[in-house]
Amino acid sequence: MEPIVTILIPNYKTLNLTKLCLHLLKQNTDLNKIHIIAIDNHSQDESLDYLRSLDWITLIERAPETDDTPPLSHSRALDLALQNITTPYVLSMHTDTFVKNEKWLDFLLNEINKDSNIAAVGSWKLEQKSWPHRVAKSIERAYQRAWYWFIRKKKHVIQGVGDNYYYLRSHCALYRTRLLHEYQLTFSDENECAGKVMHRKLKERGHDITFIPSSKLIKYLEHANHATTVLNPQLGSRKKSITKGEKRLKKTLEKLQ
Repeated sequence: MEPIVTILIPNYKTLNLTKLCLHLLKQNTDLNKIHIIAIDNHSQDESLDYLRSLDWITLIERAPETDDTPPLSHSRALDLALQNITTPYVLSMHTDTFVKNEKWLDFLLNEINKDSNIAAVGSWKLEQKSWPHRVAKSIERAYQRAWYWFIRKKKHVIQGVGDNYYYLRSHCALYRTRLLHEYQLTFSDENECAGKVMHRKLKERGHDITFIPSSKLIKYLEHANHATTVLNPQLGSRKKSITKGEKRLKKTLEKLQ
């Protein structure tokens, strides 16, 4: 049986998360259906040694470039692996994404095959917030929109508006490989994140993108969100972001027991 999905997983100095990510992926997936490519971003640590020890994945060791930033390193790692993919589908995944249901891949494939014009499926954020939190956020966004309209400010950072549009994040996004090759698309573009770049390029070419509600996708996956930058403060994370990220990561791991 030939694989139908190639899973791309960039890695940078997240040994324990990488182990858990791959362990759960192997435990909850028919390995005959997938080809896993891990792309190491010059970790030079135990996580690279671990990846080298696995005989059931393909490992690409990427050399750093002089103008690398964390977003560009991630995007370029995906592009490096993307060049030679032959499976019908390709899926980007983070080392802080954890598969917890053996039907996860079939679920995503069913979603992308609902219509031939769907180029990709995934989510904006994989999280479940309480209803008071959702209401508070809605009120906050409404206030921001009204205020910026009042002061005639057109450039701002309200989520979902203008250049700050919602997009499929690369923590778990499934794409049709044929389209990426046909249009010669890449994930890297200046300093924007990989998911945003690919989302925009596919939309510009007239394809549909499916956002799967977190309430559905979270039955199959957990995502710790920004764990690489949390565990590697030298990448430029603020102290407040690291503290919040550590709490988020602990909560995710507790849910997974």
